[in-house]
Amino acid sequence: MQTAVVTLRAGGLVAFPTETVYGLGADASNPEAIKKVFAAKGRPQDHPLIVHIANAAQLTDWARDIPPAAYALAQKFWPGPLTLILKRAAHVSDLITGGQNTVALRVPAHPAAQALLQGFGGGVVGPSANRFGRVSATTAEHVRQEFGDAVDCILDGGACDVGIESTIVDVSGDQPALLRPGIITAAQIEAALNAPLAAPGVTSPRAPGTLEKHYAPRTPVMLVEGDLIDELARSFARQGKCVAVLARNTRQPLIDKLVWIAAPDAAAGYAHDLYANLRQLDAAGCDVMLVEEPPLAIAWAAVRDRLGRAAAGAGAEEDD
Repeated sequence: MQTAVVTLRAGGLVAFPTETVYGLGADASNPEAIKKVFAAKGRPQDHPLIVHIANAAQLTDWARDIPPAAYALAQKFWPGPLTLILKRAAHVSDLITGGQNTVALRVPAHPAAQALLQGFGGGVVGPSANRFGRVSATTAEHVRQEFGDAVDCILDGGACDVGIESTIVDVSGDQPALLRPGIITAAQIEAALNAPLAAPGVTSPRAPGTLEKHYAPRTPVMLVEGDLIDELARSFARQGKCVAVLARNTRQPLIDKLVWIAAPDAAAGYAHDLYANLRQLDAAGCDVMLVEEPPLAIAWAAVRDRLGRAAAGAGAEEDD
């Protein structure tokens, strides 16, 4: 931990665990360090970053005109997997905000992330520790596979508890709006606010992880209804193709060149394993990845969001 804090202060990159996914951290007050994050990830300069802070008392270090809704959500869900978008303080770098007048802030709950932030004493930008647009990292080994020696220090906090990125709520406008679903649901946020959430609009800020194509393995992904997976897998097999499958059952067809993972039935367990499963299937080197469409229930909204973006433009030219 001491090495990680010293590395941040020296302008280096530190990968650290949160309860959602691993972040690629840099001193949020150091423009040169932030540039290293963009370079390592291959991230577009206009794509905003989330600043991780140790507690809600640090909100005023990064944001202005903070509304009561922000404090209500912070009190209810921080530390935890919720990111708030607020009007930026004057000193916040355009590198962080993507040139927008808003800033994204989060207080992570993972003990290692908390220790890092408290030891460092300032804000740490922490986009997911993976190449831009690719599958997020949920273990330290995933980070090593992505970056090798390009990261100065990796804090190994084990597998992330949640497994998918934080819920993002915009509280910079007249009405709070849900910009990215997460394990904290829209219903929970509305209950905390005692008011409905708005849908994203044309004037909503750009938010991390909301591009049409994101969280994508290199293997093309197809979302398929559960009862069609066997038939489609056989069809690809007849073409001599290797097929990777992520389903919610253990029943699989007896065909060659098939890699099958049975995911948990419950939404929370599925989310926890999702990126590790996608990475395992991607590493199999198959020609196509078939993923069973998740249920339409509200509890599955975040999983559906991630899989929909992973499958967007399958077979098209890569976006990174």
